[in-house]
Amino acid sequence: MNEVQFKDLGRIDYKEAWDLQEKLHAEVVDARKAGKPMGGYVLFCEHPHVYTLGKSGQVNNLLINDDFLKSIDATFYKTNRGGDITYHGPGQLVGYPILDLEKFNLRIKDYIALLEQSIIDTLKDYDIVAGRLAGATGVWLDHESDKSRKICAIGVRASRYVTMHGFALNIKTDLNYFRHINPCGFIDKGVTSMEKEVENNIELQDVATKLKDKLAYLFNVSYY
Repeated sequence: MNEVQFKDLGRIDYKEAWDLQEKLHAEVVDARKAGKPMGGYVLFCEHPHVYTLGKSGQVNNLLINDDFLKSIDATFYKTNRGGDITYHGPGQLVGYPILDLEKFNLRIKDYIALLEQSIIDTLKDYDIVAGRLAGATGVWLDHESDKSRKICAIGVRASRYVTMHGFALNIKTDLNYFRHINPCGFIDKGVTSMEKEVENNIELQDVATKLKDKLAYLFNVSYY
């Protein structure tokens, strides 16, 4: 069983969290180079309103200009993760696993599948049936119908076999902010949240506790 350090960052500026990821990523890479590989870190947080664009994404999937961004109290960043554009904001649980895939003996494809499964299993605890959509990462509801809608975005980066970035699970997210983008580059797919699906109040911290446990089980890790 690998050990990873868990950090709950609370609500944190996106760039501040990104800088921390870069620092911890370098630490995990350096540990392996020194012959003392470490499992890594799992970071949980929320962000203020922000749109982020993956390295292969199209900037025209952001449908608003700088002035409008300011008017809705949002920021925009081009990132080095995979995927297209997405939104982060209050009421959304964001997870950044920084893991040494070599130590876990995982390929990136398997790693992403485990992230998706941890979300699917967590949603099941709330009687929300979710799955995968062919040709797209993330977690979806009604994924085999024309009513498919995304509840969790996943965009990762793996450099020197160490991961960065991660997932964003909509719990009590203001979905109106998604109207200003083509989420993940799609123009024909919906977006939803846990509270919208169950029509009931859900505490973000309760979901975080369950998801933390699902990740530990699927990745066979212990936290310290």
